[in-house]
Amino acid sequence: MASKFSSKNSQALFFVIALSFVFSSSVADNVSSSNSICDSTPYPSSCISSLPTNYNTTNANVYKVCQFSIRKSMSNARKFKLLIEKYQKPSSALTPGAIRALEDCHLLADLNMDFLTSSLQSVSTKDLSSSRIEEVQTLLSSILTNTQTCLDGLQETASTWSQKNGISTPLANDNKLFSDSLSLFNKGWGHNMNEGTSYPSKKRLSGFKNSQLPSKMSSKDRAVFERIGRKLLQTDDGADEIPISDLVIVNKDGSGNFTTINQALAIAPNNSLASDGYFLVYVVAGVYEEYITIPKNKKYLMMIGDGINQTVITGNHNVVDGWTTFNSPTFAVVGQGFVGVNITFRNTAGGIKHQAVALRNGADQSTFYSCSFEGYQDTLYVHSQRQYYTECDIYGTVDFIFGNAAAVFQNCNIYPRLPLANQFNAITAQGRIDPNQNTGISIQNCNIKAAADLASSDGTTQTYLGRPWKQYSRTIYIQSFMDSLINPAGWREWSGDFALSTLYYAELGNTGPGSVTKERVTWPGFHKISGKEAANFTVSKFLLGDDWLPQTGVPYSGGL
Repeated sequence: MASKFSSKNSQALFFVIALSFVFSSSVADNVSSSNSICDSTPYPSSCISSLPTNYNTTNANVYKVCQFSIRKSMSNARKFKLLIEKYQKPSSALTPGAIRALEDCHLLADLNMDFLTSSLQSVSTKDLSSSRIEEVQTLLSSILTNTQTCLDGLQETASTWSQKNGISTPLANDNKLFSDSLSLFNKGWGHNMNEGTSYPSKKRLSGFKNSQLPSKMSSKDRAVFERIGRKLLQTDDGADEIPISDLVIVNKDGSGNFTTINQALAIAPNNSLASDGYFLVYVVAGVYEEYITIPKNKKYLMMIGDGINQTVITGNHNVVDGWTTFNSPTFAVVGQGFVGVNITFRNTAGGIKHQAVALRNGADQSTFYSCSFEGYQDTLYVHSQRQYYTECDIYGTVDFIFGNAAAVFQNCNIYPRLPLANQFNAITAQGRIDPNQNTGISIQNCNIKAAADLASSDGTTQTYLGRPWKQYSRTIYIQSFMDSLINPAGWREWSGDFALSTLYYAELGNTGPGSVTKERVTWPGFHKISGKEAANFTVSKFLLGDDWLPQTGVPYSGGL
C-alpha cells in the first residue's frame, strides 16, 4: 500500500454502504418476511449470484442462503488462488515488488480457503454455541481483511501491473461476496449469542509442576524448565496449571538445543490441539538477528525469553527497500494459540524507511505478556483474528498500532516517539472495512507517555489517539492514563471527511492531562460512552477470553 502517512486511495474502494448492526434478534427474526433475503445484504446482486438458478428468495431460509453464499465464496477464493499462481510462474515478467505482493496474496488466499472450509462446516447446523458463533464471525471477518490486505499490497508495490493483469477487479468482486456471507451469518446466528458474561478476578501465570514435565526431557532441560518456572512464571494459589508438551532451549553460545530460533521452530509439531499442551521455546538472553514466521500449522507454541531488552529479536525490512508492509515484519505469527513472554521484537529501519513492522500478528487466540514492540511507522501490525496484550511496551510514531484484529491491550505502556520532520504521531490506525466485522482496538488501563526522544524535543510534535485507516475504523480507550502529549482534539482525520461518520471512536474513564474531552473532535463517529457500552470491548465480551486465556496463565481482567 502507499505510505500510510501520505494520502491513500484504497480505503474508498470497498464497503461504502453504511449498515446498521445486525446482532439484534428483531432483525434476525424478521429477515424471512422481507421480499428477498439478499435485499438486506450489502451487495444484493452478488448475493443473488451465489444462489442456484431460479432459486426463490421470497420465503427463503437465511441459514440456507448463507450456506450458498459461503459455498460460492469458496469457489471464487479457489479461482483467485489459481489466478495468483498463474502470475507467479517463472515466465511472468514481474518486478520484485510485484513478486512479493503476489506471495502475500497467495498466503492470504490459502488462509481464506481454510477459513471458508471451517465456516461452511459450522453453518451446516442452526444450533451453534456462542463460542463457535464468535469463531465463525472471526473467520469471516478475517477473510475480508485478508483480501483487503492483498489488494493493499498490490496497490502499494505493483498497482500498474495489478490493474493491467486483472488482479484487482476479481479481488474486489470476491470481497463483495465475502461481505454478504458475513452479513447473512450475523443475521442467522448472531442473535443466538449468549448475553451472559462473567468477569473473573485477575488470573496469574501458574508455576510449572513436576507432574507436567515431559518424561523424555533430559535432566539438564528439566533443571532449566524448573528455573524458568521460578524466575518468570510466578505462582498464585489457585492458579490453573499451564500444560506443556515439550521444551527446547535456544542459546547463541551453543549450550542449548539450538543456536537460532528458526531451528527450534522447525521441529515444533504440526497442527497441535490445545489439549496437547504448549510446545515451549525458551530463548536465552541475546540479540537474535532473524526473520521469523510461525505458519498456520504451528499451533499452540509458547515462546519465553529472559526479559524485555534481554531477549531481543531484530530486523530491518521496510517498504522503502522494496518489501510490502505485510511482509516487512521481523516476527510474524499465524499459528493459532501463540503465547509470547518476556521478549523484545524490534525493527531498526527507522522513520526514514516509512512502514517497517516489528511484529505482525494474524494468530487467533494469541497472547503477548511482558513483551516490547519497537519501531517507528507501523510497529505493531494487529492484522486479524483475536489477540490479547498485557504489560507490554509499544514504541512508534505513525500509525504504530494498526490492523484489523479484535485486539485488547491491558496494562500496557504506549510510548510515542519523535517522528520525522513535518510528521505527526498517530497511535492507532484501525482497519475495519465492513460494519459487520467483529474487530477493533480496545486499549484499557494503559499508560500513554512520551518516549525519551519525544519528551526531550521542542514540544511541537502533535500526537493523536488515532486516525481512520479504513471506512469503519473502530478504536476505544478505557480507563487509561493520557499524558499531556495528546492533542486536545484527541483524534486526527485521514483525508478530508473520509470515514468521519462511519468510524467508531470512543473514550471512557481516562485520566491525565491528555484525557480531557472538552475540545475533542465533533465527528459523528466519535462517542463519549457509558460503562455498559464500554463493557462490549472488554476481554470477556470482545474476545470471549474466558474461553481460552486461562490456559495461557497470562494475567487478565475480564471486565472493566
